[in-house]
Amino acid sequence: MKNNIFKFVFILMISSTMMANVSLPNIFGDNMVLQRNSEVKIWGWANPKEEIKLISSWNNHEYKVVANNQAQWELHIKTPEAGGPFTISIKGYNEVILKNILIGEVWVCAGQSNMEMSVSWGIENGEEEMKNATNSNIRFFTVPKLTATTPQNNLLGNWTESTPETMKYFSAIGYFFAKRLREDLKNVPIGLISSNWGGTPAEIWMPEEVVQNDPVLLENAKKLNEQEYGPRQPGRAYNAMIYPFVGFKIAGTLWYQGESNVGSLVYDKTLSALITSWRKAWQDEFPFYFVQIAPYKTGSNNFSNVTVRNSQRKILNEIPKTGMVLTSDISDTIDIHPKNKKSAGIRLANLALANIYKTNSNLVNGPLFKDVKIEKNKVIVSFDYADGLYFKNKKSNQFEVAAADGIFYPAETSIKNNEVILESKKVTNPSKVRFAWGNTIQSDLFNKANLPASCFITE
Repeated sequence: MKNNIFKFVFILMISSTMMANVSLPNIFGDNMVLQRNSEVKIWGWANPKEEIKLISSWNNHEYKVVANNQAQWELHIKTPEAGGPFTISIKGYNEVILKNILIGEVWVCAGQSNMEMSVSWGIENGEEEMKNATNSNIRFFTVPKLTATTPQNNLLGNWTESTPETMKYFSAIGYFFAKRLREDLKNVPIGLISSNWGGTPAEIWMPEEVVQNDPVLLENAKKLNEQEYGPRQPGRAYNAMIYPFVGFKIAGTLWYQGESNVGSLVYDKTLSALITSWRKAWQDEFPFYFVQIAPYKTGSNNFSNVTVRNSQRKILNEIPKTGMVLTSDISDTIDIHPKNKKSAGIRLANLALANIYKTNSNLVNGPLFKDVKIEKNKVIVSFDYADGLYFKNKKSNQFEVAAADGIFYPAETSIKNNEVILESKKVTNPSKVRFAWGNTIQSDLFNKANLPASCFITE
């Protein structure tokens, strides 16, 4: 009799456990932001064949689905214009209620230490900004640093409202981006998912097979294993820090990385592969905006840093819906971590406000190399975003020209009709041009928005 009672209690315990296991990944939780005016995917786990009912409080609509044989379920629900707070009820044998949900704009902030850098690291005017950081319409989700050899289906973490305490340890660039968006978008909440790891190369942030299946990327990735610190193996951060929330509807991605790929001659191909792989995983060609790494002294190679910056510039022509902000005018050439994160965050936000939200009609890009024309011994260089082109110091010594032999010499410069005219007495038949071509050179060419021009070298 006693054994039968034990068996009955044991079966009851097993049954109640099985009947109480409707669950969701941690990316879905209280305080989260869902992308507005969208069809968003919500997914989770339950018993095989268990019916799941989801009710969203903004329209009281009931969605139903049955968990599959792998105990997984997903639903696609429609979100309204910005607003909240709302609740979502997910019910099977048990019920999960998500509270204080906002509908707004969701952005991923990813990369290495310059994206990770927070007020706690000592950014410019950080303590003052932190005091004024209370804003329930800005929400943070911080992804913990982890690696995995295979894609993971969940991660630790939770959504929090912006307060002086939470903002202090969150990506400063992300916070200032969100704060600037709020100025123009008024009542639209902003959700930020921060997934960063200092000292990491781009290769670990994309699926491993993307690197393995590309001979150029694979050969380049092999050199990374010679480094001394941090994860270097392709795919390891992607598996643990990106894949678990792939499919969570986003407005776009902010990226600040590249310092750990300095020395690479194929960073444009590397970052292009990463962007393409993320868009493929999300099945969405979302905007991808990045920060060009700052000029700084690195090693003995005078061109290892500037080569990566030029690679970043080239991506803009190769991959649609990308944007780049420069930091050469707000950087410190002896510090790999520029302290002015506010300006970088605002510049990223201005790109989004101009290109996506259409609320900003100002010039938001620095001059970008467009074309060269050669007329005898003169070179005429044209730029996109060149309105009001000027040299910071009236003249520039940062342009160089070369003949077919590839030996560069400084050029005399002048500006006419928003084009730069170059001449050099040492080069009578110029065929190549480069600008600000050095690891520590901070651009001296600006447009009327006081934004600097990117370094470049003609092909």
